[in-house]
Amino acid sequence: MDSTTSTTQRSDAMRREGVYRWQVVAMLWLVCFFNYADRQAIYAVFPLLEEEFGFDKFQLGLIGSAFMWVYAAGAPFAGFIADRVKRVHLILGGCIFWSFVTVATAWCSRLWQFVAVRALEGFGETFYFPASMSLTADYHGPRTRGRAFSLHQSSVYAGTILGSWLGAVLAERYGWRVGFFAFGLAGIIVAAVLYAFLREPDRGAADREEEIAIGGYHAPASSTTAALGIADTAAVVFRRPAVLLLMLGFLGANFVATIFLTWTPTFLREKFGYSLGAAGLNGTLFIHLASACAAPLAGIAADRLARRITGGRVLVQAVGLLAGSVFVAVVGLCTTTPVLIASMTAFGFCKGCYDSGIFASLFDQVEPRARASAAGIMNTVGWGGGALGPVFVGWATNAAGKAGEVEAMSRAIAAGGIVYLICAGLLVAALIAGRRTAVATPT
Repeated sequence: MDSTTSTTQRSDAMRREGVYRWQVVAMLWLVCFFNYADRQAIYAVFPLLEEEFGFDKFQLGLIGSAFMWVYAAGAPFAGFIADRVKRVHLILGGCIFWSFVTVATAWCSRLWQFVAVRALEGFGETFYFPASMSLTADYHGPRTRGRAFSLHQSSVYAGTILGSWLGAVLAERYGWRVGFFAFGLAGIIVAAVLYAFLREPDRGAADREEEIAIGGYHAPASSTTAALGIADTAAVVFRRPAVLLLMLGFLGANFVATIFLTWTPTFLREKFGYSLGAAGLNGTLFIHLASACAAPLAGIAADRLARRITGGRVLVQAVGLLAGSVFVAVVGLCTTTPVLIASMTAFGFCKGCYDSGIFASLFDQVEPRARASAAGIMNTVGWGGGALGPVFVGWATNAAGKAGEVEAMSRAIAAGGIVYLICAGLLVAALIAGRRTAVATPT
């Protein structure tokens, strides 16, 4: 074999690998779509559950939060496991498990049953993000990681929109149970097919190939892929103050996000008179379609900015939260449909700017061997605290009595603007802390 042939073969292999790393994003996009469609479908049928079973707003809030609390509690365990076993099995096996649970939701008729299946769904889905983000980071180094993560993030919005809309439309036409059968069975089929195509990469491979540093973490070509112990993992994750600040910011951002995920369809139905199907669609469409448009653009901007200044990704996120705080408040307090739609769209765009860098900013601070664990811990902090959002709105609405429910829900949603402001401050602090750490870290 002459040198020309050998060079050509290597070039072809590199080209195939370059294409495959984006195919990985596409495959994970499909799995994540069902991750969010399955969890979102129940919120669209809250009004029907209230009518059929007599659940009040606080009980509906418990159903919403049961998923989030178990999801959060299991996340550190999920991350620790994902740093030690084949992530493909956690991703696709988890999809099959939570899809079965989605089907089981259709058989529920009592409050404890709904709480139980939502908790089980949270347990199944908690393995997905630590494993999938860690796996994606091993195919995409710092130069393309922001774009890869932001493209993957668009599946969150697509799943949220279609899960809510299709769940509501199917409920209107065929009863609320049908949507859970449809989403659950489709998820099982997708996971089974992808087992033939999704491959496990070497840990840290993308970082070692690029051998560059962004935001304080340096990736030497000689870095080891051996798994860390629990104490060493905790030390790697928590030794940087910026990591803690990013996690606290995620908590507050999730507090607001879970309120919108849980209550927007009900809010539109009760305050603005939307039908069940229209509320399910419009309650997610404008926010999450705008986020889906913003996230890839923000990911590209963050990749470029991160190469120029330390903490560039975090800066993009902080600007999104700062601007979004205004529109969160307007959504809650407005009284006309045009203002509502415009403010939901603007909030969604700002939310996408923040969402695009959630895990990319975190991974800039954490070495590959501990990234799944870091993502798991971040999910625990973010979803554990964020799960209080739906309960807070349910409690505030119930406390006002039937006559004042709509106004109380409006004020509770608007209060999320204050939370977004606090989160923007936390990210600015993370930006400053990350720069100090980067200066102190030898190259």
